[in-house]
Amino acid sequence: MTNASPTFAGLDVPRALQAIDAELCPWRENALDHLRHAALVRRGGRVTRCSSSLVTCAGLDDVASIGSMCWIEPEYLPGRPFDRARAMLGEVVALHPEGALVLPYAEPRGIMLGARVAIDERQHCVLPDASWRGRVLDPLARPLDEKGPLRNGPRPYPLHAPAIPAHERSGTGSKLHLGVRAMDLFTPCCEGQRLGIFAGTGVGKSSLMSMIARASEADIMVIGLIGERGRELHDFLSKTLGPEGLARSIVVVATSDMPPMMRRRAAYLTLTIAEACRDSGLKALCLLDSVTRFAMALREIYLAAGEPPTTRGYPPGVFAELPRLLERAGPGRPDSGSITGLFTVMVEGDDMNEPVSDAVRGILDGHVILDRKIAERGRFPAIDVLRSLSRTAPDCYAPQERESVQHARQLLACHAEMAELIQLGAYKTGANPLLDEAIARMPRLEALMRQSADEPPTAGNAFDLLAACLASEPAGMSAGG
Repeated sequence: MTNASPTFAGLDVPRALQAIDAELCPWRENALDHLRHAALVRRGGRVTRCSSSLVTCAGLDDVASIGSMCWIEPEYLPGRPFDRARAMLGEVVALHPEGALVLPYAEPRGIMLGARVAIDERQHCVLPDASWRGRVLDPLARPLDEKGPLRNGPRPYPLHAPAIPAHERSGTGSKLHLGVRAMDLFTPCCEGQRLGIFAGTGVGKSSLMSMIARASEADIMVIGLIGERGRELHDFLSKTLGPEGLARSIVVVATSDMPPMMRRRAAYLTLTIAEACRDSGLKALCLLDSVTRFAMALREIYLAAGEPPTTRGYPPGVFAELPRLLERAGPGRPDSGSITGLFTVMVEGDDMNEPVSDAVRGILDGHVILDRKIAERGRFPAIDVLRSLSRTAPDCYAPQERESVQHARQLLACHAEMAELIQLGAYKTGANPLLDEAIARMPRLEALMRQSADEPPTAGNAFDLLAACLASEPAGMSAGG
């Protein structure tokens, strides 16, 4: 009796089976992983109620949760397999005993009672890739520029990922040149900072963003246009960004006529792509226009989900979700890049203390205020430097630069305080030496802060121009003294 392994025609059978199993193991694991994600057996329910914006689905009690993604087949066709090509995407926003409340990502036209609903959690993730640079996407990460299909990256990124914990982040980096003299001087920005641009309608937010986009020194720009006017999209891509700017940008677009779920998703997709760029070691500049339209989309969503309106009609969930989006920008971990966030806020009624503006201002690392009165007198960008603030400014200035900026602020503040007396002619020259200097230097300071949208950003170092402005002897200043 021997313990030798059985053979067949000279072949060691057990060893051969082990070799075959070793060869098949990777394939088997890949196949199992594919089957886990293929959703061949769909879990879902049926539509029991449908309104102009909300769909109620029964049968999802044991498979759905808040935020679950699903496909809704418009009509019920007995005997036919579920056809995702004809279905529309939706998201569960509330759960009730009568069923799950689903907000579709498109107008729910054609949805019939009894229509099938299938859960699909894969829609929570996107696969950003470096080849997306120069492309224009919709909120579902589909191309809008007719340049062919997008290539998926190797790593899935969840749309609603939490921000990096504060203790794991590195500090803000060096100063980032924005190309706008008024901002580079009075509200400087560091790499990894989050800065808000606050203004009413028609005061120049989008124009200021376009100036920053053209002059940016970032490795890549990720631009989210939330609730954008359809008419302005072509001009922004062809004129504002231009071929060179678009070549180093990824643009996500959700026009104002899209449903609120699409506008909300566009904002999250913008931050998700920026996170992928950050993790690859790039210094990303994330431009989001605008946070207010994102908040308006949230208001529609939370009201449809049943939350009560509170401050100016905004439900509490809106103010809970704003920091979840905005906190995702900022410095990365020490071994990665950073996301410098510039977020525009459309101020309702020019009231800087309205709810969304007040909430966003408390989250970000600084704010730039655009004033309608400054715009009406023809100075663009209409930045009110006295009301604007950058919390990283102390780290951005050299000693001489700090002295120049402080002196310029003193002159601007003194002139603003006495503006009415100056306009009425009630001020007599010589009564206040600082005001005399402010009056004499104001034309050159105004000219320094004035900058046309098509002016080259390399027209001169802003601090050298400010130092020259403060060192010169304006006409009439000596006589006034």
